[in-house]
Amino acid sequence: MSEESTEVPAGAPGVADLDLKPALEAVLMVVDEPATEEHLSKILERPKRQIAKALRELADDYTVQRRGFELRYVAGGWRFYTRAEYAPAVERFVLDGQQARLTQAALETLAVVAYRQPVSRSRVSAVRGVNCDGVMRTLLQRGLVAEAGTEPETGAILYVTTNYFLERMGLRGLDELPELAPFLPEAEAIEAETQEAVPSFDPDAPDSEDADDKTEL
Repeated sequence: MSEESTEVPAGAPGVADLDLKPALEAVLMVVDEPATEEHLSKILERPKRQIAKALRELADDYTVQRRGFELRYVAGGWRFYTRAEYAPAVERFVLDGQQARLTQAALETLAVVAYRQPVSRSRVSAVRGVNCDGVMRTLLQRGLVAEAGTEPETGAILYVTTNYFLERMGLRGLDELPELAPFLPEAEAIEAETQEAVPSFDPDAPDSEDADDKTEL
C-alpha cells in the first residue's frame, strides 16, 4: 500500500493567493483573543495597510447588512462579537437558566478597580465597605485584573485591569468607560466615610471574616 501523500496538490493556492476578505473571516472565526493587524499581515502575507482596509470594509459591510454579529477593534486587535440588539437571544442560549459567572459583588469590585486603578486591595475594600480579598484573588485568577507594582507610601500591591478585561467589555481602551458621576454619589465622599471603619486586611487571611465573600464567586 502506498503511503498517503501530505504534499499540497499542484495548483492549490498559497496563503498569499487566497481572497483576502474570506481569508480574514476564516482566521477571525478561530481566534481566542483579538488579532492585531500586524499578526494578520504576517499570517496572510499581505501589507498591513491592505489588511487594515479590508477589516474596516468587512466591519462596515456587516453593519449595513445588519448581520447578527459585528467585527470590532478592541484591546489592540480585531474580533467577532454578537450584535448588541441580539443579546437577549445569546444570553438565553448561553445561560439557559444558569447563574451568571460573576456575581454582583464581583462586578462591583471589578468596577472599582477599573475606575480607580492603580488601586490597592484595602482601598477597594474601603470603597465597597467590605473585605474584597477573596474576590480580588478570583479576579486575578480569571485574568481580569493584574498586579502593577506597589504603593510608595504603604508598600501595598496595586492592581489594574488587563487587556482581557477590555476584550470582554468590548472596549478599545479605558477612555471608553462610561462616566461614573451620573450613576454614583461622589466616590471620594464614600471612601472618606468608610476608610476608618475598614481595617487593614491580611491577604492571606481566611475569607470567613466576611460572609459576603463566601458567596461572591
